[in-house]
Amino acid sequence: MSTRTASLLDQLKSWPLALLPHQLLSRLVRSVTRWQMGGFKNMLIKLFIRHFKVNMDDAELQSAEGFSDFNHFFTRALKPAIRPYPDDRRAIVSPVDGRVSQAGDITAGRLIQAKGRDYSLAALLGGDSGQQALFRNGRFATLYLSPRDYHRIHMPCPGTLFETTYIPGRLFSVAPHTTRAIPGLFTRNERLVCLFETPAGPMALIMVGAIFVSCMETVWSGVVNPRMAMSVQKTLFDQTGNQAVQLRRGEEMGRFNMGSTVILLYGAGMVSWEDSLQAGQPLLLGQTIAHPGALAN
Repeated sequence: MSTRTASLLDQLKSWPLALLPHQLLSRLVRSVTRWQMGGFKNMLIKLFIRHFKVNMDDAELQSAEGFSDFNHFFTRALKPAIRPYPDDRRAIVSPVDGRVSQAGDITAGRLIQAKGRDYSLAALLGGDSGQQALFRNGRFATLYLSPRDYHRIHMPCPGTLFETTYIPGRLFSVAPHTTRAIPGLFTRNERLVCLFETPAGPMALIMVGAIFVSCMETVWSGVVNPRMAMSVQKTLFDQTGNQAVQLRRGEEMGRFNMGSTVILLYGAGMVSWEDSLQAGQPLLLGQTIAHPGALAN
């Protein structure tokens, strides 16, 4: 658990964002990050690498000139096999490069956001009682992707997609200072809830949007919410036949076009987090974070 509560500085850095036109800024960022003017594009990428100290050694393409636009750079691919996976095929792995924001139990229908702040499972899932029942008294892990991180999302375990729910919302920053300062942050922001059937039972992988996130993408449907829809959109998927979305552990499932946070949910008693999975812990894609089934507490 985080040892810091929201400071005055956290508040001053976070609350002015509430006044910004989040969706308008996202549309602007989407446009700018797809400009292909060589000089401007190359300058922007180089400035970003320098400012955020991005490690390009792991990237498949390493020079600004090699990317078609800024978004191509931001969603850059890694070199093949640069992130090793554990030999134990039952191990559940980190779906991203990032840092643990919080991890623990879902207690009385609530998840920890930061020290002194929690939020409702019901609100996170958009009020869907059926989804809530799947994860009541289960476990959660919130993983933050900073601007310097790799921004593709991969499967933490094998899974078959059976439902998605798009929930519109604001686009507050999800940086650590904001999670400490803004109540119910992850229930306010735009998000996509992806439900999979896995060897560890139902799993939710929730992609949470953030300020300057121009859009989210999945491998099965492409760009999510390209027209800035303002209502909850639920989609059911066939789990059998040629149309089933079946993904292996480590297979890419989506990406953020700028920003954000991933939240994992598992049902009661279905997984046991690694003892090292604590707030602030850096993670690499493919790193073991949990074990399923009989190994769960």
